[in-house]
Amino acid sequence: MTALNIVIIPAAERELAESYSWYEEQEIGLGEDYLRCVDACIQAIQKNPELYQVVYLSYRRAVVRRFPYVIFYECADNSIIIYAVFHCAQDPNKWRKRLPSS
Repeated sequence: MTALNIVIIPAAERELAESYSWYEEQEIGLGEDYLRCVDACIQAIQKNPELYQVVYLSYRRAVVRRFPYVIFYECADNSIIIYAVFHCAQDPNKWRKRLPSS
């Protein structure tokens, strides 16, 4: 089986960069730990994208270990599209505004 391409939309890229910076300001190296955990979650999604629960239409949610973040994504053609790397304390409806079908 061929690995699915990972596509991270620009808004999700910005979230990652902002979260990384915030964690690095708290403690040097913590941002790197955060990125490693997000990367491990993305790799798990890539290996088995249907493992994670559908939470809205065809969009799924995967929980990042050690950090209060979830990744919202969708499988489309040969790609996994990541729409949000979302802090769990945010308004849960905020990420839906990014979805093509909303």
